[in-house]
This record gives sequence, structure tokens and C-alpha cells, in this order.
Amino acid sequence: MSSKYILQRSLKADLPVAVKGDGIYLIDENGKRYLDGSSGAAVSCLGHSNQNIKDAIIKQLDALPYAHTSFMTSKPAEELAQMLISKAPDNFDKVYFLTGGSEAVETALKLVRQYHLENNEPQRKNIIARLQSYHGNTLATLATGGNIKRKEAFLPYLPTCMHHIDPVYAYRLKKDDESLSEYGIRAANLLEEKILELGKDTVSAFIFEPLVGSTLGAVEAPLSYYKRVREICDKYGVLLVFDEIMCGTGRTGYLFASEYTNVQPDLITIAKGIGAGYQPLAACLISKKICKAIEEGSGNFSHGHTYIAHATACAAGIAVLKEFENENLLENVQKMGHYLKSTLEERFVNHKHVGDIRGRGLFIGLELVKNKETKECFDPKYALFAHIKSTAKNLGLLCYPMGGTNFGKEGDHILLAPPFIINKEQVIELVDKLENAINQSLEEKGLV
Repeated sequence: MSSKYILQRSLKADLPVAVKGDGIYLIDENGKRYLDGSSGAAVSCLGHSNQNIKDAIIKQLDALPYAHTSFMTSKPAEELAQMLISKAPDNFDKVYFLTGGSEAVETALKLVRQYHLENNEPQRKNIIARLQSYHGNTLATLATGGNIKRKEAFLPYLPTCMHHIDPVYAYRLKKDDESLSEYGIRAANLLEEKILELGKDTVSAFIFEPLVGSTLGAVEAPLSYYKRVREICDKYGVLLVFDEIMCGTGRTGYLFASEYTNVQPDLITIAKGIGAGYQPLAACLISKKICKAIEEGSGNFSHGHTYIAHATACAAGIAVLKEFENENLLENVQKMGHYLKSTLEERFVNHKHVGDIRGRGLFIGLELVKNKETKECFDPKYALFAHIKSTAKNLGLLCYPMGGTNFGKEGDHILLAPPFIINKEQVIELVDKLENAINQSLEEKGLV
């Protein structure tokens, strides 16, 4: 359907109209069913028809839809904050609720700045992130991210205090003669080099995705990396920010991705899964040392949005976390994640154009290459990723392909992030449709 009054992402798009959800499936107005193999953008972790979440929202609407936080707090916001802090790393103290991931990262950036101001270090203005990362679509968060194509048109508007180092991308950057652990330490040491280059007392924070999502396709770092960057940040007084917008809230099989890294960051941002698509909800979790600096300093956080700590959204978040626990969904994420990854590996082991299968939990990426031996990418002119997305959709599968995998210049990958309620039969259906979409796209582009 062509939108007459909506400015769609693409003005040329002819989009089907979604009218109903049924578990992990979306249904359009013609009755066609689509297996949601990416939960939208890793959002709909409970599928599209969870009655418990809908009931919680209705109950809260009957009691109190919304109260502005400059006047009052609300029971759902207080309860959800307590639930998150009780499950977060033990160095965390408070939560700030928002409506989306970009807002959460923007909040983290402001907290970083205020922390250093409270400590009388105004010269700490530089932020370090990584190439091939994504941290949001506001101007500040876009500048923080390392997605070259998304930033290109807006470069004149972007702040210049954001700096970048290489991603942790073992598939392409690990040397043949080094172990994963050695590579992780070498990649982490790039952070120290950048801090010294900028001036060790001018850097305020290092932000990265523990498991990189859309821009790189479910790429995680060796455990040695997380430990080393924590050491470097501590050495130079730099705050460590984990952006778990896409990979957090159960997506890896842990409520927080930081759990498997064995490292405690200073700030964590979450979104997407915490509202599960039933309400717009995000959060920034704040460590004790940052809260203490503000409490003992100015006593105020200079920030705010109209819909922060929205009562109805927070009620949905409470219901989502209860559903995780009552249905043992984090266990299912680990179990079905292993099954999905092993099924993909078996199916594509001899496929000459599937170069890498990676990820953790129900957050899996496939990188496509022209040549598996040399890891040569397909020419970007083919826009293979876009063709696969379209073909998969025609076959009844929604997945999340992206281009520019290899430092923004070339490369194609597919991100899979199905709902946590997926079962074995649905995993097979997903893989079958994905295989058909990949092979059909390669044939139609003349790339087989």
C-alpha cells in the first residue's frame, strides 16, 4: 500500500498493511502470514499477541495512563526500576526511563558530561566509540555511532567531540597467528592509543555495543576484550558505557549482556525488548558512583522529556519481565539460540557464499561473501542485502539484512533475532525460508 499522508522511510515503498499478530507471525490485510525472524528490529521479543502484556496495559490505563514526572512519580515506574536494579550488576543504583534507544543513549551521554562536571573536570569532552557501531538517530547519537552511510548526509550538523576506533571484528581483523584472546587484547589496546592521542585527561567515556547489532550483524568480542577495556577506562578515569539497546533485555539469553562479559560498566542503555513492542520504552541504568557524584554535587540532572517514566509503558515493562520469568524465556533463548545457530551452520556449511555465522542467543548474523577463501565482498552495486530482504518478505519471512558490513564500504549480512517464544518447528521454517531467499536472490542477481 502506498502511503498518501505518511512520510515513509522510502517514498517508493509499497508496504503491506499489518492488521493482526499471532505469536511470532504478523498477518497483513490479505491474510498473508509473515514469520517475524528479526522481531522487527529486535523489538517484539514476546511475539505479537501476548495477552498478559495487553491485560497489564489495559489495567494501568484504567488506573492512570500518565503523570508528568516534574509533578509526580508513579507506582509502575518505581516498581520497574526496582526490578531492573535488583537484576542489574551490583554497582548500579538508579534508572531513568525513556521512550526509545536514541533517547536512552542521549541520556547516557549527558550523564557522562555531568559526572565529569560534578568532579570539576570540564576538559573531559571527548567520547570514544567504535566504527561499525550504531547508537541512535538523533544528531548526537548519530555522531557517536560508527555507521558511515547513515551519518554521511548530516556531517555538517554533527558534534566533533566523537572519535572512533576499529570494531572488534575477528572474522576480518584477527591475524592468523594470534588466538581470539590475544586479538581481543590487541583490539582493546586501540582504546588506550586513542585516549593518549586525544589527551588522557580529555576523554570522558568509551561507549560500545557488547554484541554489535544492525551495522555489523551480531558480532561479539572475545572475553579478554571486555576485561582489558575496563582496565583501560579505570586507568584513565574514563566512564564505560554498554549500549545494550539491541542486544540486551534477554536477547543473548541473559537479561543484561554485561552478565556474560564478567565486566561491570558505569552506564547501561536498554530499549526494544523491555517494552517488547507493546509500548515505547527504554531506560538508562546508572551506577552508584555517577549517582553519588550528582547527589553530592549539584543535586540535579539537567535533562528531561515529556514522556519519561510513562506509567503505562512502565506497566508493560513490568509485565514483560514477569513473562520472562514465568515462562522461563531466557532459558528458551539460550536453547533455541543454540538450535538456530547449529541449524544454520549445518544448512550452510557447504554454501560457497555464506562466509560467517556468528552471534549469541537469539541474536545471530550471517555474512555473505563472493569468495569464502579470500572473504571478498560482493560489489555494492548489486545491493544483495536489499534484494534478500525483499525476496524473504515475498516468501513470508521478515529478516534484517544490511549492507556496508566491511567498514561501511561493501559487504552484506543478515541479522536474525526472532521472538523468544520461537520453537524448533518455527526455527526450521525460518531457516528454510531464509535459504530459499538467499539462493533465489543470488540467482536473480546472477551471482551464483
